[in-house]
Amino acid sequence: MTQGRLILAATPLGDVRDASPRLAEALAEADVVAAEDTRRLRSLAAALEVVPRGRVVSFYEDVETARLPKLLESLRAGESVVLVTDAGMPSVSDPGFRLVAACVEAEIPVTCLPGPSAVTTALALSGLPCDRFCFEGFAPRKPGERAKWLAALRDEPRTAVFFESPHRLGSLLADAAAALGGDRRAAVCRELTKTYEEVKRGSLASLAEWAADGVRGEITVVLEGAAPRAVSVPDLVAEVAARVAAGERLKSAAAEVAEATGVSKKELYDAVLAARKAN
Repeated sequence: MTQGRLILAATPLGDVRDASPRLAEALAEADVVAAEDTRRLRSLAAALEVVPRGRVVSFYEDVETARLPKLLESLRAGESVVLVTDAGMPSVSDPGFRLVAACVEAEIPVTCLPGPSAVTTALALSGLPCDRFCFEGFAPRKPGERAKWLAALRDEPRTAVFFESPHRLGSLLADAAAALGGDRRAAVCRELTKTYEEVKRGSLASLAEWAADGVRGEITVVLEGAAPRAVSVPDLVAEVAARVAAGERLKSAAAEVAEATGVSKKELYDAVLAARKAN
């Protein structure tokens, strides 16, 4: 029996005109459409002038695990399943990861219809470096977890992108300014692609003051990476030696420490060799 395939389909963030022709075609022809919110799906389909011919099932976080067996059964039976979330790419801080992992495990084909993403849209609009970045999902809610998370970002050299709810944004930015320094740059992207789209750029301190009275809409935050630490090569020799003692190869350990701190890889490697000879 021919297996079906899972199709991850990106949906518009706000402006329905960002929907691709391939999305409309997939919604019309799929045997099953799994949607985070079936009401939003039907509104999107109506806007695209599409009538799904297949079954429409809900697939939100609370039912994701329970829906897996039936969807896998459909896929094994040769049916096509299109997965859509409320906005953007499925499985990126949205339902989908578990289904994709299950399909990979079962050797069921998975493909993707690319399209809108709040992560890359905010990154491009931020005015901050885009050559290297990390995505952090939603900022932690609990104070203790948030403090640990911010501490991990203190020395992160890559630009970081994350989501936050509008009513917690002010407190998050204030906490970030205290933990990372008020001068650290960031951009708050609000209501991307929608009528009231706004991108507010500035220091964490200024953005915290701006958001103190609350904001509205869906929020994506882009945070500047940390500046390289002001360290000398001798300071790093012990760090490399400790990693080698733990089982790493000298060249790879020296290369990673050098990249993370901005020092010369060759200079650091030679300094470790010299320290070994001296001992």
